[in-house]
Amino acid sequence: QVQLVESGGGLVQAGGSLRLSCAASERTFSSTGWFRQAPGKEREFVAVIAWSGLMTYYADSVKGRFTISRDNAKDTMYLQMNSLKPEDTAVYYCAVRPFGRGSIATTTADFGSWGQGTQVTVSS
Repeated sequence: QVQLVESGGGLVQAGGSLRLSCAASERTFSSTGWFRQAPGKEREFVAVIAWSGLMTYYADSVKGRFTISRDNAKDTMYLQMNSLKPEDTAVYYCAVRPFGRGSIATTTADFGSWGQGTQVTVSS
């Protein structure tokens, strides 16, 4: 099973930016996504990108502020987060869809491998 390692989280003021990275232990040939989980809340979908990089989909709450991308040569996925808000505070997880499934998915059950998460804290 592919291993995923997130990095890039931290503490930032509202309006600031962060760039998260997700490094895979092997080539996935699958869509990959970002989810987040705030204290006391369920894990929620943030963004997903197809293997080709040509298809992306975002949660309404981050559309226009976050950008998902990937570099398949480096087996790495990214989440550029701009105009951060306190409500973006959460642990952010990257995940990979099982090979052969469709490109776009938004539920946790659609993803098979998960990273350990990276904390993002946005102060007001």
